[in-house]
Amino acid sequence: MVNILFVCLGNICRSPMAEAIMRQLINKEGLEKDINVDSAGTGDWHVGKQPHEGTRNILDLHNISYKGQRARQLAKADLTSYDYIIGMDTENVGNIRRLAGFQPSGRIQRILDYIEDYPIADVPDPYYTGNFEEVYEMVYKSCQSLLKEIKEEHKL
Repeated sequence: MVNILFVCLGNICRSPMAEAIMRQLINKEGLEKDINVDSAGTGDWHVGKQPHEGTRNILDLHNISYKGQRARQLAKADLTSYDYIIGMDTENVGNIRRLAGFQPSGRIQRILDYIEDYPIADVPDPYYTGNFEEVYEMVYKSCQSLLKEIKEEHKL
C-alpha cells in the first residue's frame, strides 16, 4: 500500500481539496486497494471541522466527494506512516521537516514540484485569497502528475 498525505496550514482548504481530488483519481484508476490518501494541517485551529465552504463549493462543482473529511493536525507518527508527504507551500514543507527533526522521512515535497516548469512554487492559500478555482486547477494538475509518478514507480 502506497500512503500519501497532503499537508497545508489548517487542513480546511488546500490539503482536503488535494485529498478529495486524489481520491477521485485513484478510484477512477481502480487503485483504491493500492493507494491510500489523507490530509492534515500543521496548525490545530480547525481540528474536527469539515472543509472550508469554498473548498466544498469547488469540489461540488466538479462532482468530487469530500464526504467524511474532517480537519486534523499533522502528528509525528504521520512522518513514518506515509510514503509521500506533500506540502502545499514552502512554509508547510518547512514545518513538516521541522517536526521530522530535519531527518529524512518519507518523500517530503511541495505539491507544485510535480508540475514540470510551473512558474510558481507555492499554492496560494484560498482561505486568504478566495481564489478556490485557481487553487483547484493547480492541485488537480499536481495530483494527476503525482499519481502518474506513483503508478510508474510502484508499477501499479
